[in-house]
Amino acid sequence: MDSFGSDFSSGAAESGKMDPGTIMEQVKVQIAVANAQELLQRMTDKCFKKCVGKPGGSLDNSEQKCIAMCMDRYMDAWNTVSRAYNSRLQRERARI
Repeated sequence: MDSFGSDFSSGAAESGKMDPGTIMEQVKVQIAVANAQELLQRMTDKCFKKCVGKPGGSLDNSEQKCIAMCMDRYMDAWNTVSRAYNSRLQRERARI
């Protein structure tokens, strides 16, 4: 009976524990997904407000072009800011 109890508790302990590195990776993935969702939502809101005058059943050619260009510019700006932010973080980490 002692051997059953010790086997059970050691198995439960091993299966209940998660590697801190695995947890951190999962958190990073969740943060990246949340950031992508936020980016998409903001881009959609801004470009829709800018490009669509009267919502209807479909977009005309000029609205489609406006939305495509708006999304391209928004993504370019986002990428520029992200690169600058990451570069600054790296410089700050190098100083420590």
